[in-house]
Amino acid sequence: MITMDQARTLSGKTLMGSGGDKLGKIDTLYADRDGGEPTFATVQTGLFGSKTHFVPLNDATLSGDTVTVPYTKDLVSSAPNIDTDAELEPAEEERLYSHYGVGGGYSSTGYDSTTTTTTTGTATQGIATGAAAGNQHGTVGHDTSGPTTDDAMTRSEERLKVGTQQTEAGRARLRKFIVSEQQNVTVPVTTERATITTEAITDANVGNAYDGPALSEEEHEVVLHSEKPVVEKETVPVERVRLGTEQVTENVQVSETVRKEQIEAEGVYPEGDARGKNVNR
Repeated sequence: MITMDQARTLSGKTLMGSGGDKLGKIDTLYADRDGGEPTFATVQTGLFGSKTHFVPLNDATLSGDTVTVPYTKDLVSSAPNIDTDAELEPAEEERLYSHYGVGGGYSSTGYDSTTTTTTTGTATQGIATGAAAGNQHGTVGHDTSGPTTDDAMTRSEERLKVGTQQTEAGRARLRKFIVSEQQNVTVPVTTERATITTEAITDANVGNAYDGPALSEEEHEVVLHSEKPVVEKETVPVERVRLGTEQVTENVQVSETVRKEQIEAEGVYPEGDARGKNVNR
């Protein structure tokens, strides 16, 4: 059984169910007006704590930062939906006890451990965990939604911290391959051709003219030559290509949504003003 002194420290602790199921974080504790013992805890479940359920503390045990109750996660998730902003009425307590299979209720004389269907109990009220009645921290004000730390409320806000992170943006590569192209080159070539020249008989060549028979048949030939293009290929280096990197800096506009807390004061008396005034920070 959780005591009242223990209950004041439970806000924010983990609530575990039977079989090791994690039920969520404890939000608010409720205690009986007459008996003063803690009776229920509210726990936030669902995505981002979107749902709040009541869980009986009759058989709860505390170990470090963990509170364990003998109920399954499905049983807690299907608990009756009850407004957490108001006190628990006897009829609402009976609905919860019936759902969890816990007998009895809180009567005007204290806790009744026998099963009953009457609703003679008194209302159950929430516990202000931390500096509750009497304000044990000795501060002027106290936190009604959680444990009191000091005499002031802290306002926080989100601020952007922008930096850079190096990521792979792509790859560059060099690839060498072979292509063919047609080249036309003009090459001068020399060709021999036969020519005929005649010369008159003179005293100078008459001797040659009479050399040989007076009448005969003869053949005379000359070998003609010509040049033709000859093509050879050779491979020569023409240039060196190197792949490198260079850094280019540019300005990039980033946009993000930040949240900040605002504090609204009610019933504040500004200096020099006798009337209460609401102030937003």
